[in-house]
Amino acid sequence: MTLALPANELSGNIPLTISHLHELQGLDLSDNMLGGSIPHAICDLFHLNTLDMSQNQFSGPIPKCLGNVSSLRNLYLESNILNSSIPSSLWGLKDLINLDLSSNSLNGSLPQEMSNLGAAIYINVAMNQLSGSIPRNIEKLQNLVNLSLANNRLEGSIPVSMGSMISLENLDLSYNNLSGSIPKSLEALQHLDYFNVSFNSLSGEIPNGGSFRNFTMDSFKGNEALCGIPKFRVQICSTISNHRSKRKKVVRASFIVFGVVAFISVVSLAFIIVRNKRKDKRNREVDELIFIVPERISYSELLRATERFDESNLLGTGSSCSVYKGILNNGKDIVVKVFNMQLEGISRIFDVECEILRSIRHRNLTNVISSCSINEEFKALVLEYMPKGNLEKWLYSHNYCLNMMERLNIMIDVACALEYLHHGYSMPIVHSDLKPSNVLLDKDMVAHVSDFGIAKLLCDGDSFVLTNTLATLGYIAPGEVSLNILIALHFQSINCVFLTAYVMIFIVPEYGLEGLVSTRCDVYSYGVMLIETFTRKRPSDDMFCGDMSLKRWVELSLSEIPDEVIDANLVMNLEEEMIDKNMQCVSSILELALKCSADSPGDRINMKQAHALLQKIKHRFSQ
Repeated sequence: MTLALPANELSGNIPLTISHLHELQGLDLSDNMLGGSIPHAICDLFHLNTLDMSQNQFSGPIPKCLGNVSSLRNLYLESNILNSSIPSSLWGLKDLINLDLSSNSLNGSLPQEMSNLGAAIYINVAMNQLSGSIPRNIEKLQNLVNLSLANNRLEGSIPVSMGSMISLENLDLSYNNLSGSIPKSLEALQHLDYFNVSFNSLSGEIPNGGSFRNFTMDSFKGNEALCGIPKFRVQICSTISNHRSKRKKVVRASFIVFGVVAFISVVSLAFIIVRNKRKDKRNREVDELIFIVPERISYSELLRATERFDESNLLGTGSSCSVYKGILNNGKDIVVKVFNMQLEGISRIFDVECEILRSIRHRNLTNVISSCSINEEFKALVLEYMPKGNLEKWLYSHNYCLNMMERLNIMIDVACALEYLHHGYSMPIVHSDLKPSNVLLDKDMVAHVSDFGIAKLLCDGDSFVLTNTLATLGYIAPGEVSLNILIALHFQSINCVFLTAYVMIFIVPEYGLEGLVSTRCDVYSYGVMLIETFTRKRPSDDMFCGDMSLKRWVELSLSEIPDEVIDANLVMNLEEEMIDKNMQCVSSILELALKCSADSPGDRINMKQAHALLQKIKHRFSQ
């Protein structure tokens, strides 16, 4: 007997009387708004085979007594707010086949007892706060096909014994603090189709045999000390060996000429001191703030790369910055974001963005190469160039047309980036200006969210200061519209007491009491952008006036005439069966978008839930 109630907007707590369903074998309460703690009454269902409570709002610990339900084969608790360590009793479920605890706030370590799950084929504990090392005896999981430990705080090395996990097809260890080398033993995993160790602290040579022949640079980026063949876009190992050999020779030689070196050092130091005293302060060179990555890019090189910031290289201009394309001496294409130093508080904007960008790493966020600052005269960020432009260009150009899967993949990428910003970092980071023009596409059409983390509402005594330009109308949550009016008034020196009172009365539902813009504002913007991507209608379209908005138009049309809101390009020149499939897919996406863009912040789902639901829609569409 199975009780399946997924995606029904159920709320509240699970009743304790559920323990009366003694013969229940399957319980699916996924994709609802259930909350509170998971009741111990669940453990009284001794015949339970499958328990799916994913994509809800359950908090607190995972009940230890679940380890006593020996009949469990499938346990799905992902995308909740569970915040305990994983109870040791779970590792005793020797017949468990699928275990998904991802996207929670689970802590603690992965014990050696994890290897007891010998029947498991799928284990996902990604997007948590797990620490410690990967269990040394993990190779005992001989049936494991999919293993994801990504986005945690795991340390230590990758066990060499993982090379004997012969069934592995997908292995994701990205976004941790793993060190050491990538074991060459992993070349023996003949079925390994997906492998990701990006953004760790790994070093040494990347294996290039076996399945590694099929992997790309994306599997390894963010590990500065790795070396290997050119296709991985890392240093050539022979070069590193030569450098080490040279260093050894230099060390030997230094013992012989130590006296000479010491003498030269003293003379040189005296020369430098005398020279600096004579040097006019006005001729001092640029003060560069290079703290994002070690690569140094001087102001003079930026001048050369952009042809002295020539207008022919200007990609766009905003109120706070201008963006130029450039080419470095090594031939690498870059984007230079030059801040408008005439604006009041622009230095704070630059500092905040630098602070955030140096702290976060994700494949769907803009990759920062360096930064450059000359006192208060010049400040710029150097970013990776995205050759495919932005999503806005692809949506509205007559020369481009994105198909269903391309749009879906782009919006999944954006959801993944926002999930990381909201839930994958120690402090939630709010984008505050999400829109198609801020979604950049690389050569492989992978989406990268840009211009994030700098539009924050900061509390400063009795005043409120916005550290960036105002967000874009049409994508702003209802409370934010009032906030934009408020900020405009603030800059005209309206009384601060009035401003504070206005915020506390009208804006608090959208914004946290600490003065930070709520992540729920980003969720609203994402919902609007999701609608725009699949209807090809801008929120600012002339047809939307008065009480009729893009969101309202979709709400009224979706249930009755859905074909009127779907972008005609998605059903053009297709067979009837494919048209129906695309219509069903877009209808599901738009329903999700409406959940994201609910007027009340409390009614909106979070980005963990939105990301998971979109992945499910893609899975259904791909079948």
